Amino acid sequence: MELKIHVNDISETAFLTLQCHALDAQSSRPLLNDTGAITTLDALKRYFASSDRRLHRKLFENKVKPGLVTHTVLRAKQYDACIRSFLERYPEAAVINIGCGLDHRFERVDNGKVRFFDLDLPDIINIKKQIFPEKERYIQISGSVFDVGWIEQVLSDHVILVAEGVFMYCLEEDVKMLFAKLQEQFTDPEIVFEVFSSRWLRGWRKRIMEFKLKKELKLGEGTVFRFGIADSDAIEKWDPGMKLISDWSYLDSGELDSFFLKWMRRNDRIRKLQWTVHYRLARSSQSQDPSPESAT
Repeated sequence: MELKIHVNDISETAFLTLQCHALDAQSSRPLLNDTGAITTLDALKRYFASSDRRLHRKLFENKVKPGLVTHTVLRAKQYDACIRSFLERYPEAAVINIGCGLDHRFERVDNGKVRFFDLDLPDIINIKKQIFPEKERYIQISGSVFDVGWIEQVLSDHVILVAEGVFMYCLEEDVKMLFAKLQEQFTDPEIVFEVFSSRWLRGWRKRIMEFKLKKELKLGEGTVFRFGIADSDAIEKWDPGMKLISDWSYLDSGELDSFFLKWMRRNDRIRKLQWTVHYRLARSSQSQDPSPESAT
């Protein structure tokens, strides 16, 4: 059956992530070993072969820089580890994979009890439904993460959310709104998400980053970083209930052990150019709606 594929510029980044996972799985020493990515990429090859989009041709020809593959699969491996750790504490928890792309994360972390939600824009979920069958504990949600009606589908006392390569493309006010809604809806949810340095969202640094996205990675004109933070604890300023648990850079990984990378690891401005933070979004008195009594 021929796949029906229509995607926008940001959704196309899912193809790049998929390709990185597949190339890693095909290597002699895989870091993530997501063999499902190979199967999914094979299912897309006919579309890639006939596409006139630069990114599609690049993916089909396997022309992805090794450094990008390493960064992408180490990031996925770390997010999987955070989920597994959470599931050790709460085996029947819900996992929400925000901006899931064409990832096989459910297969990688399934403990036989978790309820797993893949959430992405309709163009990606349309592809995913044609390749990935839903299961009793595996649900696909089509829509923007900021259209928060999807939250009503997640009925669980314990929730962890992960967002790889998502929020930097969004507006800060939208991310703030989402986090406040998560606080309101769930009991102490945890969220692991990638962030970008706010220093690189202006001036010559911004121009360099846009050149890298469009010229080197061949991403579309709509792929622009909009949201960044100055340091890992910046989100704590949004609300007293939002607490940093940990942060992580792919440079921290034990798989990367050269002298140069060790030096980069000690340089915080390099380590925190694009990195990951893990937060708990507990409710606080400030984040709760005032009762009728307190309002009088």
